Amino acid sequence: MKLLFIGARLFDDVALYTKNNGITTVLTESNPESSNLSLADSHYIVPRGMDQPKDIAIKEDVDGVVPLIGIDGPLIDVALLKEELERDYGLPVVASPPAAVSISGDKIKTKKFLVENNIKTPEYSIIKSNQTELNEFPMVLKQAQGQGGKDIKIALSSEDVHTYLENYDRALAERFLEGVEISVEILRWKGKSIPLVPVYKGRTTLECIHPLHKLKKAPLTLNDDHGSSEIQDAIRKIAQDIGELMGVEGTSDLDLILNKEDSATYVLEINTRPSGTRYLTTASCDINPLWEMVEMATGSWNARNVAKRMKNYFALEIPVGDYTSARNNYQFREFQADNDWIIHGPENHQRITIRGKDEEDAFKTAENLDIEFGKL
Repeated sequence: MKLLFIGARLFDDVALYTKNNGITTVLTESNPESSNLSLADSHYIVPRGMDQPKDIAIKEDVDGVVPLIGIDGPLIDVALLKEELERDYGLPVVASPPAAVSISGDKIKTKKFLVENNIKTPEYSIIKSNQTELNEFPMVLKQAQGQGGKDIKIALSSEDVHTYLENYDRALAERFLEGVEISVEILRWKGKSIPLVPVYKGRTTLECIHPLHKLKKAPLTLNDDHGSSEIQDAIRKIAQDIGELMGVEGTSDLDLILNKEDSATYVLEINTRPSGTRYLTTASCDINPLWEMVEMATGSWNARNVAKRMKNYFALEIPVGDYTSARNNYQFREFQADNDWIIHGPENHQRITIRGKDEEDAFKTAENLDIEFGKL
């Protein structure tokens, strides 16, 4: 079995799995200085775009293609590559098709999709630079494209809005909700899907703090644990419904807010790419989304099998900046026991994800590692 992987940055997350399963790996990457190139059996440095990865997939006679793209920009090109290789060569490409990427890659289209399908989402409007009647504050200002908090501002006054619009012709203005930020990953392939564990990413703040800088945990639980399982089930159902409606494939990520005011769940956006919460997901339910993408490409993926394999651990993820450890490499990308930890991320932005049998065990591991952390 031979697979082509597109993008080196996330390849260390699958290198151990492919080696252990006897899969020959071919890797394409546009940056010759990228890490992880040597982890593949062979690699090619290619220009940006999907033309050369397509040619290499055909030339190398691979059995499947797994794009490891963690940013939005190239996803539509990946989707078009998928369409061509699957249609003309019968070669599976584990990524979402153009229709789904078109929705997920544009926040305004995402909003319209949610509203048209009667899925709760924060009230919104499109405002322009010459608009003067603004009285719903605080509001969240966004651009149609962008990720990782880019071009997002929480406006507290008309002055904030006008300052923001000095740089843009228009903005998506969304009602700010006070509550809990949540993510849930969805696996879907050949019409079968399974949502994984809802992840708690912290509380919303007017400072617009990115979840990468917060303490996170999985599964989602409430302070008194009352109704947590019901809320988890409801969120997983929303995720599965959206995945089916959009026709996503591979792994996708749904972002939501559990609103403090009415205890309802509101969908913010859908990302048709690997999620930043994948380590928490893996630690908590023992299902690694990127490994499942490999299984999809080899033709051995089964949603029912995933459901049977899901376990129930407590997972904790702590931003550590820099933490000296020889374990930050591909050989330690697997949780080995009931109480284990993985360190990951680039210099100055490292995180440690901990698996525990329960919450007490996870925090005990954090203390033993001498990690400073705040409150959830």
